[in-house]
Amino acid sequence: MKKFSIVVPIYFNAENIPYTVPRLQKLEDIITSYQFEFVFVDDGSKDDSYNLLLEEQKKDGRIKIIKLSKNFGSMAAIQAGLAYATGDCVGVITADLQDPPEIFLEMIQKWKEGSKVVMARRSDREESFFQKLFSNTYYMLLEKFALPDYPSGGFDFVLIDKQIVQEIKAISEKNTNIFSLIFWLGHKQSIVSYVRKKREHGKSRWTLSKKIKLFTDSFIGFSYAPIRAMSCFGFIVAVLSFAYGIIVITDAISGKIDIRGWSSMITIVSFLLGIIIVMLGIIGEYLWRILDEARKRPTYIIDEINK
Repeated sequence: MKKFSIVVPIYFNAENIPYTVPRLQKLEDIITSYQFEFVFVDDGSKDDSYNLLLEEQKKDGRIKIIKLSKNFGSMAAIQAGLAYATGDCVGVITADLQDPPEIFLEMIQKWKEGSKVVMARRSDREESFFQKLFSNTYYMLLEKFALPDYPSGGFDFVLIDKQIVQEIKAISEKNTNIFSLIFWLGHKQSIVSYVRKKREHGKSRWTLSKKIKLFTDSFIGFSYAPIRAMSCFGFIVAVLSFAYGIIVITDAISGKIDIRGWSSMITIVSFLLGIIIVMLGIIGEYLWRILDEARKRPTYIIDEINK
């Protein structure tokens, strides 16, 4: 029998676990002829998530629990789960059940047909206007400036072949968007569309700061657009400054310059200084990630493993 592993990152999901685990276990009723493996990664939760998982493991020996020493982020948690998944194919899904696990049936069928990456694309979301606006804008910019043909609406619900798992483990990249990395690998892909459901249990910990970090990681990791934009803007400003300098010199020689223009000069200097600071910040983001990779610290630290 082929083995199907499901990786689930856990972070403050105590209210979800009593619903998520049975829902995943019921998949064996519709996905037959497969051996199941459930890999839960506790990403430094401070609630009762880990203890609840231990209780579930006592009832089901197919459950593996990886406990990280602290909160390293959902991408690191997924990488940890993939490192310990042993299936012929591996699914990644969140614990809040906004992504219906039953879609794995269609995804496995696509995998059997030869697709090494099967992405569940969100055709719509049962979420607020501002959540939709942020997500749609992010994925539109990602597709336009970083990863051409990236699925509109994005995906973080995916099924991948064991070959993809090995490649991700070999890359071992930090500060990355694991789903963008899966797409970037370029193997044969298929898409399954669905509507992302409204969260029914617990409170989301996907804060604005985490969204901004993911946005930054995605563009720095997969696009040269920020650096190219700085270069183009710098060239344009240099040309305009050179032209303005010629005008000033010409007017000075012809005696047309009055002792005026303090306000405009301060405005121009302030504007250019602001742009320079923003550019230094962008360069700093790149340099920080280079330093982080050079130090070779692990992406995550495992505290306990329960198999």
